[in-house]
Amino acid sequence: MAVATAPGYSGIGVVRVSGSKVKAIIEQVVKQNLIPRFATYLPFYKNEEVLDKGIAIYFPGPNSYTGEDVLELQGHGGPVVLDRILSTVISLGARPAKAGEFTERAYLNDKMDLSQAESIIDLINSSTEQAAQAAVKSMQGEFSTEIHELVEKLIHLRVFIEASLDFSDEEIDFLQEQQIQKQTQALQDNIETILSTAHQGHLLQEGLSVAIAGKPNAGKSSLLNCFVGKEIAIVTDIAGTTRDVMREQINIDGMPVNILDTAGIRESDDIIEQEGIKRAFQAFENADLILILLDVKDKGTQIEASIVDPLPKKIKTITVYNKIDLIEQQVKVEKYKDSTQVWISAKQKIGIDELKQEIKKTVGYEQTAEGTFIARRRHITALEEAKTFINMAVNELNVGSYAELAAENLLQAQNALNTITGEFSNDDLLGRIFKGFCIGK
Repeated sequence: MAVATAPGYSGIGVVRVSGSKVKAIIEQVVKQNLIPRFATYLPFYKNEEVLDKGIAIYFPGPNSYTGEDVLELQGHGGPVVLDRILSTVISLGARPAKAGEFTERAYLNDKMDLSQAESIIDLINSSTEQAAQAAVKSMQGEFSTEIHELVEKLIHLRVFIEASLDFSDEEIDFLQEQQIQKQTQALQDNIETILSTAHQGHLLQEGLSVAIAGKPNAGKSSLLNCFVGKEIAIVTDIAGTTRDVMREQINIDGMPVNILDTAGIRESDDIIEQEGIKRAFQAFENADLILILLDVKDKGTQIEASIVDPLPKKIKTITVYNKIDLIEQQVKVEKYKDSTQVWISAKQKIGIDELKQEIKKTVGYEQTAEGTFIARRRHITALEEAKTFINMAVNELNVGSYAELAAENLLQAQNALNTITGEFSNDDLLGRIFKGFCIGK
């Protein structure tokens, strides 16, 4: 039992009850039989006292959200009114629901799999239209279907391998059949495609963390203002204005992006500025992408090296040369070895669109990606683990004498994929997932 609407004052508040005592609670609270899945306007009672008037809907199990009997009482949204209804329902044998318990029960009662359950909270928390659309696809089971189809192909390949082991004394060599080669190639192609789509969904679900690094007065705060589209950061000629990490969320063609403006990197005796620089490097370590912002006049100098050299090497970077308006340089984008260089003027607000496009390219985001579904970090990890086991199995099959190892690796790949849908999971994983839900869901 829980309030399923947001806390505070509103026109409507919903109390949701699920479980074996729903019918008894209906008898006491609404005092009449309810037609299943039919909205009925009536009073809500505590003994003979009317608590409120609203709509009651009864969903008998198993055809309900949780798979159990469910009652929804839709009354007025004042906290006092809802608390009185809650206390009445509790007095009749209900208990407050844990965070995410309704969805957890739906999963445990086979109303949805684990990836579908996760997509519900992702839909609620969507920060862009594209993220919401991708969450709906996952909620409808498109991601799960992809995983199930991949598992079926794994099982089919395992059948061939097990057959070759069971009939090793026969003259038939299942592993040399052309069909096996087609299946292994199809497996590898399939998981690559799913991984690519999942990476898109992961960007939509978690968003991209982009930190701006540079010397004081390089234009970091001006660039942040350009991204956000308004003056939120103080911009002055005084070096060291930014002392802490400023965070603002934008979206680039539907991809949520958290922009972090950081303190300028330099030697300083100021204790506060030193702490700001320390926090800047912490932000760099946790970022998905670092924009190295430099005054265009510092290109190729020791100043540039002093910024670039201390940055974490594992994080992707884009070098951004600012203040091109001072040297009458045009906006341009260049590729140099494995790096990207973009020339802009944050003050004149030119080159910003080009920079946004390079951010998308660097992280591999495609706005028009078909069939994108929401994916979480644990999904990506499971897919990458399965990919590793599949590649190991294919290599062992190509050698021709390690069929037992190939079969075991395919089994491990299957187990990894099953953790995505919850067919192979543990209580700790379930606890971590559902505690992120709101109480009424």
